[in-house]
Amino acid sequence: MPQPKKSEALLGPYRALDLSDDKGLLCGRILADLGADVIKIERPGGDPARRIGPFYHDIPEPEKSLYWFAYNVGKRGITLNIETADGQDIFQRLVKTADFVIESFTPGHMDELGLGYKALSALNPRLIMASITPFGQTGPKAKDKACDFTSWASGGALYCAGDPDRPPVQLSFPQAYLHAAARAALGSLIALYHRGQDGEGQQVDVSIQESVMAVLMDAPEMWDLNRFVFRRKGYGLVHPSRGIRQRFGVPCKDGYASIYMMGGAPGVILEHMKAMIRWMDEEGMAPDWLKDLDWISDYDSAKVSQETIDRVEEAFINFLMTKTKADLSDAVIPKRLVMAPILDAKDLAIHPQLAERDYWAKVEHPELGEAITYCGPFAKLNQAPIEIQRPPPLIGEHNMEVYEQELGFSRSQLSALKSAGVI
Repeated sequence: MPQPKKSEALLGPYRALDLSDDKGLLCGRILADLGADVIKIERPGGDPARRIGPFYHDIPEPEKSLYWFAYNVGKRGITLNIETADGQDIFQRLVKTADFVIESFTPGHMDELGLGYKALSALNPRLIMASITPFGQTGPKAKDKACDFTSWASGGALYCAGDPDRPPVQLSFPQAYLHAAARAALGSLIALYHRGQDGEGQQVDVSIQESVMAVLMDAPEMWDLNRFVFRRKGYGLVHPSRGIRQRFGVPCKDGYASIYMMGGAPGVILEHMKAMIRWMDEEGMAPDWLKDLDWISDYDSAKVSQETIDRVEEAFINFLMTKTKADLSDAVIPKRLVMAPILDAKDLAIHPQLAERDYWAKVEHPELGEAITYCGPFAKLNQAPIEIQRPPPLIGEHNMEVYEQELGFSRSQLSALKSAGVI
């Protein structure tokens, strides 16, 4: 195996081979951000994930998928059909140069190709293989398939989302795969640390179902300790047993804000409520009955009526509808409010905090003739850069670089492999 090259990046000396579909793309993106040489291996003609929208300028072409851009930026890209004997031989040669393999095939499929962890670790005992599947490598459901929606459901998170009197709802952007891929990256880095102790690689078995369960916070403990099934809260519940509901997200002049409107006990929330009433009163929008409300006794969640809650919400909303999200953001600290504007994608793109921290990363796309803005590194380190190394690869963009320059194939050999559908 080649000697690791020196690099300022944390994973600069290491290489990852990314065979995953959309279930694992973020794993490779994280390793690439950390400086690893991540080679995305696509089937000849391009990966199916290239057909996932949205698309650059709404042009539905495989090399204009913004979804593909987001999760493959920083990687190199080659085409290879590992279902063929020649493709398997080439992949095995690549494995000898690699530290990580990322894959998301149905358990057993890689073994059938002669490319399972046992076979590959015989070629490279230091290899770390991250396997991302809906239910893990073992168990009665191991070979079952799942989409994001069913993964969200099988992990329990779907049950927790939505209004209590309506069926559960899915988050609008796919989440389950991202949680699993991030855990696969974490597991791979832990395995890399372990390899540093004994020189041995290992397989990192990641279940999407289990990854989703990890975001449930205390919902499983509610059942384990109290035999109480967590209830969906919708826009907020004051007292679940009484069915009293209150909003935590309310409209403002140009969108929505998250705000607490609660009482019942002295403390930060009570001081926040008093500060809100003072602000409303300064602008002549605090009704007398609201100023006279006893927030400890009259707004105790154990006895407050739905009618009183609705009346308070209406007064607050009437005031908030005169304020923009920027107005509310500017008022939070000086007025000591427990409130925040609910930011949308446009708000985040122009947010001064993110701009000050240089969060957004501009990446040149020569094939598009312009730069695209990407989400920046997930963390900032003061002694090692975490940054985007290159734009996402075009289909087979680095075939010549990898096959000819690194593996030593001749042009005629590559031409034959292409004609045979291997690359």
